[in-house]
Amino acid sequence: MKITDVTAIYLRLPEIKARTDSSQDALLVRIDTDAGITGWGEVDGCPWVVKAIIDAPMSHTIVTGLRNLLLGEDPMDVQRLWTKMYEGTLYYGREGAVIQAMAGIDLALWDIKGKALDQPVWKLLGGRYRDKLRVYSSNMFQFTPEETADRVRAARDEGFTAAKFGWEPFGKDPRTDCAYLDAMRAAAGDDFDLMLDVGLIWDATTTIQRARLFEPYGLAWIEEPVHPDDIAGYRRISQHITQRLAAGEEECTLRGFRTLIDEGGIGLAQIDLTRCGLTQAMKIAEHAASRGVLVANHNFTTDLNTAASLTFLAAVPNALMLEYCVEPSEISANLARRPFVQKDGFMAVPEEPGLGFEPNFETIEKFVVDSI
Repeated sequence: MKITDVTAIYLRLPEIKARTDSSQDALLVRIDTDAGITGWGEVDGCPWVVKAIIDAPMSHTIVTGLRNLLLGEDPMDVQRLWTKMYEGTLYYGREGAVIQAMAGIDLALWDIKGKALDQPVWKLLGGRYRDKLRVYSSNMFQFTPEETADRVRAARDEGFTAAKFGWEPFGKDPRTDCAYLDAMRAAAGDDFDLMLDVGLIWDATTTIQRARLFEPYGLAWIEEPVHPDDIAGYRRISQHITQRLAAGEEECTLRGFRTLIDEGGIGLAQIDLTRCGLTQAMKIAEHAASRGVLVANHNFTTDLNTAASLTFLAAVPNALMLEYCVEPSEISANLARRPFVQKDGFMAVPEEPGLGFEPNFETIEKFVVDSI
């Protein structure tokens, strides 16, 4: 079997709001083969940059677009192709957007391999530790405490047992923050987990002060309070708060996560499959487990990310919970031909060959920016 094409497909809502909300667009990767098997991946990054990295022709042997590196290759050689892409982009890659583009391709390659062998990908990764994942409702903070509390009540009514809220307008002052958390905890009750995504806006001292102030709310974790480069800040925070400290969605490689875990002292490594890919994610989870650290996914995009995340979290022993974006985006809600659903706060691991995702082509045609 040979790869015949690698296509980057950009989907975008007609109106994009100026919020930190990656559910408003999506970058899909489609890999076609001469055996008629198609694999699908996704990248949560800057879509046009990722598309350029995939589509670029060769400049020289270590400055080459990813499509050019893959044409004619055997898609079953997933690990070897990861190395070939890494070596073929050394001068402009090794981190960031190039690894993210590789991640989308890596997912599509695993999808092809599972379909070709008629096996779910988790079985190819060594088997699964669980057949379902506890799932939490992942939300943007609304612009009043009351509207945010309504989101908590909606999550409970839908069967979720946990919810996370993040980014603006939270974090500006302690009084407003407590007003939000008062409303959220009152709506949630005591038997419902609440998590907080701060959005990189505090320093270590502010985080420690807020964490102590927030102890009565029983937060399951506090996520990304400081800049991802502030490793010393993460270390200081981890030594002075009682809540679990979570981070990692900006990281793409084992090297980045090793720094956050070993030097930053985080207690939950949040791995985005559409930025790391399965090949890297399995290595990251193994390192986290060796340090007694739990892993979760990061997912604020589509059901393709959900399929990859379920596959990954099923296949590692130290998985905690599945993030599921509930923002009302037509792309994220309608991209899968068979959307994933949660029941009683859990989501089933796909049993179908591959990643367990097949696209709804009507949604692709409706929102595609560049031609398929």
